[in-house]
Amino acid sequence: MPSPGESREQTATSAVRALARVSRLLERSSGELNLAHYRVLSAVASGDERASRVARRLALGRPAISAAVDALTKRGLLVRGDVDADHRATALSLTPEGERLLAATEAEMIKGLLALVARTPDGDVVLESLGRLGDAIDEVMAERSAGNR
Repeated sequence: MPSPGESREQTATSAVRALARVSRLLERSSGELNLAHYRVLSAVASGDERASRVARRLALGRPAISAAVDALTKRGLLVRGDVDADHRATALSLTPEGERLLAATEAEMIKGLLALVARTPDGDVVLESLGRLGDAIDEVMAERSAGNR
C-alpha cells in the first residue's frame, strides 16, 4: 500500500531498491558462500537434484550452472551422480560439509533478516509477504519452463 502522497509506482520503485539492498545484506552475511552458490545449494537441498532442474528454477543457463556445480564440487559441498532412469542427466546432492555450510549460512542470513524486519512496523507481515513473493517466483518460473517446452 503506498504511503500518503506516494503513487503505486513510487512504492514499487522503493520496493525494488530495498530488495536490491537486502540482497547485498544477505550476501554480506553469507560468509563463505556467494549468493549464486547459496542459491544452487539451497535448490539442491529443496529437492531439485538434477542440474537441469536447478538451472530452470534459478533461471541459469548451462554454462552458469556448470560453473557453479564445478566450483561447489571442487569445494566438497556437492557431489554428482547418475540418474537411474536417464544416463544423460546428472543428479546432485549435498555432502555433509555442504549441508553444514548451507545451514550455517542460512542461520546467519535469517538472523540478519529478522533483525531487519524487526525495524519495520509489522515484521511478521513482511516475512509472510516475502514468503509469498517466493511462491510467486516459483509459479512464474514454472510457467516459463512450461512455455519453453
